[in-house]
Amino acid sequence: MAGIIDTIKLAGTLVLAIPAALAGIDMLTNGQTAIGATLIGLAIGLVVIQHWLTMPTDIPELLAKRVVGTVAEEPESEPDDDR
Repeated sequence: MAGIIDTIKLAGTLVLAIPAALAGIDMLTNGQTAIGATLIGLAIGLVVIQHWLTMPTDIPELLAKRVVGTVAEEPESEPDDDR
């Protein structure tokens, strides 16, 4: 489940990747296939790397998620003995 921080990171990456991909598509249609394919590949690579790469600034966030997951475990349901 993606959080708000992950969504903001993806939006920031797409701000850079979409114009490069659009320029690549335009160059492909104008006959500059090498530059166009390179720009499209770089745009795709930027999104993929941002999604899979763990940066040093992401480590505190990952640790916080792990701590919250262990501390905030759901309690086991107890049977009602009041009957």
